Amino acid sequence: MSTDNRPLSPHLQVYRLPFTALTSISHRISGVLLSGGSLVLVYWVLAAAAGPESYQTASAILGSLPVQILLFLWTFVLFYHLCNGIRHLVWDAGHGFELETAERSGQIAIGAAVALTLIAWLIALV
Repeated sequence: MSTDNRPLSPHLQVYRLPFTALTSISHRISGVLLSGGSLVLVYWVLAAAAGPESYQTASAILGSLPVQILLFLWTFVLFYHLCNGIRHLVWDAGHGFELETAERSGQIAIGAAVALTLIAWLIALV
């Protein structure tokens, strides 16, 4: 069987995914990342339940700059998943399927996630 002159399927390196596809993939990835972040939350609660020494150790670990950056990103992922989940609920009700509306609602979900993340961290740091 000759394969000369047969077109190849587009690969991700050459195919530009639509914005709605990127938000869909990001929603799935954010769900997985939230699972990992939940393990950090469980560690913190268990450390608090284990006593002052364990809690002090956990606070030192979770208060370090690299972990704080990860927690900031995890907070964004949490709010993105929330906002995009609300977007999906609107779709489940049968609204917002037009391409322009779907793209705009994705932009709103990202913007709302950024705003909610900044608000949450401002409240936490004050």
